[in-house]
Amino acid sequence: MELGIIGLPQTGKKSLFELLTGSRPSESGDKAVAGVADIRDARFDTLVKMYTPKKDVPARINLQLLPKIESDSIREGKIFTDISRMDALCHVVRAFKDDSVYHASGSIDPVRDIESVNSELIMHDLIFIEKRCERIEAARKRKADAKLDAEDALLARMKSHLEQDLCLRTFDLTEEEEKLVSGYPFITAKQMLIVLNVSDSAIRDSALMEKLGASLTKLNIEIMQVSAKLEAEISMLESDEEKKEFMEDAGIVQPALNTLSFLAMKTLGLISFFTVGKDEVRQWQVRNGSPAPVAAGVIHTDIQRGFIRAEIMKYDDLIAAGTEEDLKKAGKFHVMGKDYIIEDGDIVNFRFNV
Repeated sequence: MELGIIGLPQTGKKSLFELLTGSRPSESGDKAVAGVADIRDARFDTLVKMYTPKKDVPARINLQLLPKIESDSIREGKIFTDISRMDALCHVVRAFKDDSVYHASGSIDPVRDIESVNSELIMHDLIFIEKRCERIEAARKRKADAKLDAEDALLARMKSHLEQDLCLRTFDLTEEEEKLVSGYPFITAKQMLIVLNVSDSAIRDSALMEKLGASLTKLNIEIMQVSAKLEAEISMLESDEEKKEFMEDAGIVQPALNTLSFLAMKTLGLISFFTVGKDEVRQWQVRNGSPAPVAAGVIHTDIQRGFIRAEIMKYDDLIAAGTEEDLKKAGKFHVMGKDYIIEDGDIVNFRFNV
């Protein structure tokens, strides 16, 4: 699955991409840049320290740094083609002031910029619906078709929803309706995360988050803030002690990139589970709501095919107990069958036979 990073010019998209992937993107112009980011998860780090394995493997997410959203890319339409290929979106919004970095609109106004980008995405979906309805009308003139009638009625409702400046991610579809439009490139149906790129002095100020919270919740959009400049300074420190001291001085509980990793996975509809041992500690990703055999299949299809049971330890229970042995003595070791739904943070050992 891929998370597309979008935004207006000079918002800090490249800086964020570099922080997440550890690689500096080249000047790509109108082309998307692919990258892979390790999931930043304190639980994984703790398990590695606890088991001291020979090998540790964090989960990863695939990123695409998409071309900036500006008049040329909008007019040519390629930016929307790039966005439509993504599974979810991360919209980076500039909220920092720096006279040396220009803003296309001449001033810093995150609310305006969010509304501007959302309006362009909504307009894309409206234009698609209008063109599709025209083709449906032409087809119905040639031959009556109940399926086309149903699609036309559905698109009319979706159009009305969009015209209220609402995104399609907040439009409820039945299972049958989903089938009617499943192949269409509706951008506003994708889950979105907004990242406010603030100045380092504003990282503890939640006023903007609170101002935007209600309106973005209505649009089913997650929001967080990060100072790309501050995160870059943290990433350059060598030791954990130095990073901890720096964050304490800045009043930061944990690096914002950890929060960003969590929200990026949530936006993609993913959760983490872990496998642990002296040989390897590994973090895995699976769709939220997946039963145990499906999670087993993420590791290997043979494990899913021969699934017998899942032995589950809850992360918090293990940390509280201190060791697996003490956790078992406390009665917190669970043996679950094929109907068990994997939960975020589960530590799992799959039993199987093939």
